[in-house]
Amino acid sequence: MLLYLTNYLAQFESGFNVFNYLTMRAILGALTALVLSFMVGPRMIARLTMNQVGQPVREDGPVTHLPKAGTPTMGGALILTAIAVSTLLWADLENLFVWVVLFVTLAFGVIGYVDDYKKLILQNPAGISAKQKLFWQSAAALIAASALYVTATDETQNSLLIPYFKDLSIYLGAFQVVVTYFFIVGFSNAVNLTDGLDGLAIMPTVLVGGALGIFAYVTGNVNFSEYLGIPYVAGTGEIFVFCAALAGAGLGFLWFNTYPAQVFMGDIGALALGAALGVVAVVVRQEIVLAIMGGVFVMETLSVMIQVASFKLTGKRVFRMAPLHHHFELKGWAEPKVIVRFWIITVILVLVGLASLKIR
Repeated sequence: MLLYLTNYLAQFESGFNVFNYLTMRAILGALTALVLSFMVGPRMIARLTMNQVGQPVREDGPVTHLPKAGTPTMGGALILTAIAVSTLLWADLENLFVWVVLFVTLAFGVIGYVDDYKKLILQNPAGISAKQKLFWQSAAALIAASALYVTATDETQNSLLIPYFKDLSIYLGAFQVVVTYFFIVGFSNAVNLTDGLDGLAIMPTVLVGGALGIFAYVTGNVNFSEYLGIPYVAGTGEIFVFCAALAGAGLGFLWFNTYPAQVFMGDIGALALGAALGVVAVVVRQEIVLAIMGGVFVMETLSVMIQVASFKLTGKRVFRMAPLHHHFELKGWAEPKVIVRFWIITVILVLVGLASLKIR
């Protein structure tokens, strides 16, 4: 939005041309989201506390979680507001990718909001049923997947790139819609499963989102993409602004969500952020790299799947409790230790993912 204003003002003052630089708008997007989070955060926490929108705690969970009962939740609304405002202010709104990514993020945010509202405001412990949640997630994901498939301008946008190998990809054609669907819905639920400790989900989301922003920047730049030997996809550079806004909003939220948390993001934040990572990875053609960099989310999801399958087939549990972070808590690890070690693992995995830019 402000890009149009600065382009107009550049006719009278050449200094405004600096806002045409993608890197400058990404920096401003991150700072805008960060400042918005700092400004709105305390008011939102106070409002949620006043309305008694508090987090229930599982009775079968670690006893250290009992003091968390009543902590304000639905703080993900803060993240989504900061991301949306910053992206609308600093991104090129004529770019289709920007609208697809925003649509997915906000649509999944609405699904999470309804689920949280039913659980916390209407005091319905079940929230949205699993079938209803999957239906609406599927609907939003398929709309985005179909839009990306129909508007694809070359085979690259419907191919699965294999990282660490030069010019190696698998053309998927219409099956790309299915791949897009699974990455959006899958990562949405994966981040939601990970969001069980203070700051555990948001920091890996910031790290992975920031790394995907780098991929977006180089993929959308014809010179960098040629130099690095990665496919060029016109228009993806603008997603860098969205990723920067996500990182800024995430860090702003972490200020209040760090141990001991003043607020939790709830489903409204977790479902939306996971879906955002999934759709961005699809747009920049780095689905496999996302699975690598988001390894913590993948581990958490697999731990739940393994636990459920093992219990149904053998009647025995593989982990003391699932998702995986609860397993380590019950082994005696302090909550901050679990959180920081999962952050460290994410940093390592993000570096491994970024290495694919040069290792080809």
